[in-house]
Amino acid sequence: MGVSTKRLFEIIQRHEDVLLSDWMRLQGESLASRRDRISESQLRANSQNFVMAFREALSAGNSSDTSRAEWGSLRKQLEDLSKQRAAQGFSSTETALFVLSFKQALFNTLRQEFSNDPASLVESAWAATEILDQLGLFISESYLKSRESVISRQQQELLELSTPVVELWTGILALPLIGTLDSSRTQVVMQNLLEAIVAKEADLAIIDITGVPTVDTLVAQHLLKTVAAARLMGADCIISGIRPQIAQTIIHLGVDLSAVITKATLADAFRLALKKKNLSIT
Repeated sequence: MGVSTKRLFEIIQRHEDVLLSDWMRLQGESLASRRDRISESQLRANSQNFVMAFREALSAGNSSDTSRAEWGSLRKQLEDLSKQRAAQGFSSTETALFVLSFKQALFNTLRQEFSNDPASLVESAWAATEILDQLGLFISESYLKSRESVISRQQQELLELSTPVVELWTGILALPLIGTLDSSRTQVVMQNLLEAIVAKEADLAIIDITGVPTVDTLVAQHLLKTVAAARLMGADCIISGIRPQIAQTIIHLGVDLSAVITKATLADAFRLALKKKNLSIT
């Protein structure tokens, strides 16, 4: 064990109770306005686990490089804590303060320990700074990854919710589209429609684009692919919601929709679908 890390280990071991108490106070001050998001017992448990893992990492090696194996347990702990804090609604700064406030508490202890030995104080403080700055960056990066994962999952869930397949009648499905239709969303649209065709044993599907703001060549190609995929599953498609502006745009773009039945409104498309199934509303 290096001289600096050995000193840190001994100081933490000797003053652990005081250090933990001071750190809890500092965290309480920094999270004063957010205490409704985390309980005192949970905060104390997180802090105690950190101090224990920090002390064990110092005792297991002589390096301040926190990417080494002896710091693995503490890194895993910080990853879990960053996910926890992200789920609780804390910001990345508030999450990083978990580590950075420990630095302040440790410095307070070091000043008392080396009040008459400035050289040892500087050496130990520098070693602590190196380690805790790395851990502070690590927990910030872990937090951002957690948030990105949450946002990505929420986007996927919203994407799936924005493409519902509705059974209008036995064998007749409707897929109302709202918003921009891009490549990733097309895959969700196509998958949801094909799964519904199989599950409902449908042979007619109405794709309503009333809520699609613009139709360009790419959107038209996506629609044609969806129609083609549905036909392979044995279902015919009707595209509804063709407004005058969209009709003009399709003509100007030279997109050929002659092989697809189109209607101005969902009601018109539904009436046609009923007619195809020899049904009528009386």
